[in-house]
Amino acid sequence: MTTAKKERVGIVGVGRMGLAMLKHLVKHGYQVTACDIDDKQLAKARDAGAATAATAAEVARAADFVIIGVGYDDEVNQVVLGSDGLLAALAPGAIIAVSSTAKPDTVKSLDARARAAGVAILDAPICRGRFAADDGTLLALVGGKPEVVERGRAIYRCFCSDYAHLGEVGHGQVGKTMNNLLLWINAVGLIEAGRLAETTGIDLGKLRAALLMSSGASDALKEWDMISFTWALKDMQIVAELTDKAGLSLPITGAIKELVKDARRIKATNAPKWTGIRDQ
Repeated sequence: MTTAKKERVGIVGVGRMGLAMLKHLVKHGYQVTACDIDDKQLAKARDAGAATAATAAEVARAADFVIIGVGYDDEVNQVVLGSDGLLAALAPGAIIAVSSTAKPDTVKSLDARARAAGVAILDAPICRGRFAADDGTLLALVGGKPEVVERGRAIYRCFCSDYAHLGEVGHGQVGKTMNNLLLWINAVGLIEAGRLAETTGIDLGKLRAALLMSSGASDALKEWDMISFTWALKDMQIVAELTDKAGLSLPITGAIKELVKDARRIKATNAPKWTGIRDQ
């Protein structure tokens, strides 16, 4: 496929993850237009070969397929629905891909608004973190109509080694929420297991190597040094909202929501000395 036949791609939010994604898109020959509130990140986007814009609406006028990579639901809504947002300027037939981690109901509501304007939503949160973004080995958990999912596949394959269609709009975010719930269960467990193991005098590096060959293995243990708990409370608040909406009693989930509030401080100041692969 020639460059002229490729989608014109926009990215709103070129932070640590979005900038890495942008670089892969440019490398694969896509015309990319970026927007971010941080001028330093916009400068990096220009240096990587992208055009830049001052507003989401300007991105929309330059793109057929726009990826959103901002942090919170209210920011996602503002990017799409604001007076200088995407829907104010996108042409019918365009796609908005939500790669932020958001509530399933948020993307479903946006889907209803977008369809009324002739625009499709691709629910496409991503997993595996910043180093996978650098390597182009992210996982996209995707929800949407089959034709929208297929249209997004070539774009996301530029920075994702895996692209999993889980169902309709909203199901991508459900998949990301369940992924993150299991991540934080494992990560909190590693704090407690590590503290207990340290009392015995065992070498945690040797123990970690053994556990990674055993039934106690997890990605949280494998990538321990990269886990910061920065987004853990936000993730668990999404879990809690889903739990309350379903009327379920999930005591382990409730405990993890409380435990992650202190886990970021513990991880930064007094965490068990599990050895992570990136520091070896």
